[in-house]
Formats: sequence, structure tokens, C-alpha cells
Amino acid sequence: MASGQKPKGLNRSCFLLIVIAGMERFAFKGVASNLVTYLTDVVMMSNSAAAKTVNNWCGFTSMLPLLVASLADSWDRYSTILTSSFLYVVGLVALTSTALAWARHPTNNISSSYLFWSLCLISLGQGGYNPSLQAFGADQIPNDDELPCTKDEQKSNKKSLFFQWWYFGVCGGSLAGVTVMSYIQDTFGWALGFAIPTIAMTASILLFWCGSRIYTYKQDDNISERSSPDIFRAIKEAVSKLMNSRITLSSNKPDVAELELQEKPLCQNSGKAKASMEKPGGDINYLVENGRVVLRLLPIWSMLLMFAVIFQLPATFFTKQGMTMKRNVGSSFKIPPATLQSSITVSIILLMPFYDALLIPLARLITRDEKGISVTERMGIGMVLSIIAMAIAALVETKRLEIGQRMEVVDPKMETEVPLSIFWLLPQYILLGISDIFTVVGMQEFFYSEVPVRMRTMGIALYTSVFGVGSFLSALLISLVEYFTSSTGGKSWFSDDMREARLDKYYWLLALLSVLSLIFYVVFCKCYVSRSSDLDNEKS
Repeated sequence: MASGQKPKGLNRSCFLLIVIAGMERFAFKGVASNLVTYLTDVVMMSNSAAAKTVNNWCGFTSMLPLLVASLADSWDRYSTILTSSFLYVVGLVALTSTALAWARHPTNNISSSYLFWSLCLISLGQGGYNPSLQAFGADQIPNDDELPCTKDEQKSNKKSLFFQWWYFGVCGGSLAGVTVMSYIQDTFGWALGFAIPTIAMTASILLFWCGSRIYTYKQDDNISERSSPDIFRAIKEAVSKLMNSRITLSSNKPDVAELELQEKPLCQNSGKAKASMEKPGGDINYLVENGRVVLRLLPIWSMLLMFAVIFQLPATFFTKQGMTMKRNVGSSFKIPPATLQSSITVSIILLMPFYDALLIPLARLITRDEKGISVTERMGIGMVLSIIAMAIAALVETKRLEIGQRMEVVDPKMETEVPLSIFWLLPQYILLGISDIFTVVGMQEFFYSEVPVRMRTMGIALYTSVFGVGSFLSALLISLVEYFTSSTGGKSWFSDDMREARLDKYYWLLALLSVLSLIFYVVFCKCYVSRSSDLDNEKS
């Protein structure tokens, strides 16, 4: 995979869109990976305020696809990509202008409202861009209409191949964004550090537009014929119908909506949904069916939130930890702390080929199952690895604090460098990268496969919304922990003085909450498999 050859089984348009997705990730990670440093060193925010700002922004960015997905599914993905990418670039230009203003007049405070609106524009642009681009990329697979419903193993493998290569391309762009841009921002300044991502994003738009002739354009006829006013008029009645429906996990009554997460894709009912849309009140039935699909996925969706909370740490507290540790390589070069985030993507890029070449064949031998491991098992393994990463992070942080507290403080206002190499943080980064191979790729395939064809963009949006809500949940946890630890008169776990901060306790708390989430996940999946087997026996 690392050889750069075009993946076998994917056509030119898929490959081009994977490259474009990598360029977008380069631009976004070039801004997001080191944003906490920009907020603390330039905007002069406290550690906790900067972490909450980054988490809230990432959460807002990841939640927006849920609002835009319906528009993209009912409108035109190609036009949605171009429109949202324009907003994306405008936001990047506005953010770059704040860095230019500070570079010219370092004593002037940056307007928080202007910074806020520039970040919002980036969020709005990415909210429509990412899910539409990925769904548009999946549309390029031949006979993709049948993919969510087919039993053909070859087509299923091609779909899995697309998502794995998509994530491979995304990780490649992220790696370049984190390593190159963090160094440029710390060495040459923030103006250049934000200008380069802006140029990269603009270039990706031009490349996307140049490939227009080779794309496959697919649209659900029933959706394209439906006007937006008709859909909006039906929303009130659809919500009322959903609220008045009885919803249970299992029932033998035909009039009760069942919310079982079926082993077979949910789109097997798309034929019924299509027929119902042709009847009077079809708009209402369409929205109700979509609502039921989302509700079926909510249990799994909610149990993945703690993984998403842990996912926020590399760009916030892990980076702040690294700033206090020994970063010298040689006599003059210092490693930018945010650069260590690249170890996540490096581990993904290096280990992704081994997943198909070694792990899956081994799993087939053990389980005697053609697929090796199921998507839900794949996500569960990643959750376990993230818990182990949290335990290691807590132990390393405890060691850093012990060394720091034994040191003599020369100037309390200056950050003291702890004589502990920053490379002690590598194990937790690498484990999070390996967990991504299992959970993140599994989430993409799961949410795409478990929705009908008419909801492809919504499926991708559900996947990104896990990280959106996870970001908000992370900010809420930080606020609650800060309130309870500082209200008793003691020092906050997130003290600006990193010698007194107790991030190790916070990491243990996240590990505990993740264990509880994993237990619920395993219990739910076992009940789901058991129920699916009962349904298969009844049918046979």
C-alpha cells in the first residue's frame, strides 16, 4: 500500500477523490493540530479555555454534517461539494488574516469575534464538504446501488477496500499536515503556517473541478423529484408521527416500530419505502423511515462516544504535556509537540496493509468465518486498545509529575522543562493509531452499510457526528472536572502550571468511563447477535 500504486479494484475517479480527501485533511490538520498552541501563545487563553475551545470547535465541525446531509442527499452532491468548499476557503483566508494582523502588531489583541467567525466558516464548509465527498467517492464504485443490500462477497470486499484506502489517503494528508505545518508554525510563524493550508485547500478544489468529466453521477430519482418545500412542510407531521409511535427493542405486534439493529443492512426495506413514497403522504413516510433508520443506529452510536472523547486528547492535553518535556534532537533542533500526532497516522499507514495481509487471514483460521471478524468486533477491539492507551498515558504523566516536583523552580512564571524525553509519549500515540485502524475504519463501513441508498450522506454524517458529540462531551467533562476539583479550594486538574496539573487522574477517569462504555457495547452486541440468530431460525 505504501508503494503509491493505484489500489486494485478501484477506478480512476475513486483514486482521484482519495487524493483530494488527503489534500483537505492536510489543510484541516495543518490548522487544527496546533490550534491549542495558537490560542494559548497568541490569543493568550488559559490551558483549560484553549482545550475547551478546540473541543467545542471540533465538535461543532463534526456535528454540522448531520444538518447538511439531508440537503446533500436531496440536492446534488457535486454542487454541495463545490459550494461548501468555497465557504471552507473563505474561512481559511479569514483565519490567515488574524495571524497576519498579529505578526504586524504583536501587542494588539486579536479580535475574538473575528477569530470565532473564521473558525465557524471553516466548520460550515467542512460540514458539507466531507460527508458529501466521501459519499460521492463511494458512488464511483460500479454497481454501487446494490452495495448496501448485496450478498455478493466480491462487491462487499470492494466496498471495504474503498473505505480502507479512503482512510489511508486521509491519514497520509493528516500526517503531512501535522508534521510539516506544526514545524512551520513553530519556526516560521503563524501567518505562513495558516497560508499554506489555505493554498492546499484551494488547489484541491481546482483538482476536483478538473476531474468532473470522469465522475459517475448518481441520484435517487424519488429524492431528486422531491422539492425542498414539500420536505419541510412534511417535517412537522413526520415528527408528530414519530413521537406518537410506540418504540421498543422487540415486539411481535406489527403496528409497533422495531428498533433492532439487524445483521442485514437496513436498506433491505428500501423497496417498501420507495413504494410508500409514491402514495399520498409519501414525504411523511419517507422522513419517518429515515427517522427509524437513525434510531436503530443510536445504541451503537452512543456507545462509541467515549472513544471519540479520547480521540480529542492528542490535539489538546497530549500537546501541552509535550511542551514541558525534553524535546531536543541534537544540539539545536527541538521537536514541535504537535508533531507527535503524526505518529498516529504513521502507525496507521504502516500497519494498515498488515490488517488485510495478516490479521484477517489469521482471524479466518480461528473463527472459520469468511469475513474473519465482523464490523462490530472490529470496533470493539479498537475500543479496548484506546483504554490501554489511556492507562499508559496516565502512568507516563505520573512519572512526569514526579520528576517535575523534585526539580528546583527558578522562575514560577516560566514553564520548566522536565528532563524526561518527549518520546515517552509515543506508546500512547501509537496505540491510538492502531485503535483507529479498527474502530474508525469500522465505523465508516458500519454507518455507510447500515443505511439505505437514499441516506448515504446521512450515514457518513452519523459517523462524523460521533466525534462531534464526543468533542462536546470532552469539553463538558473538562468543565465538570475543573469545577469540582477547584471548588474545594484545591488546584484544578487542568492548572496552567503543568507542575501542579493532574492530567494523570483525568486519564484514569477517561479509562474508567471507557471501560463502562465497552461493557455496555459488548452486552448490546451479544443481545443483537442472539436476536439476529433467532430471527434467522424463525425465517428458516
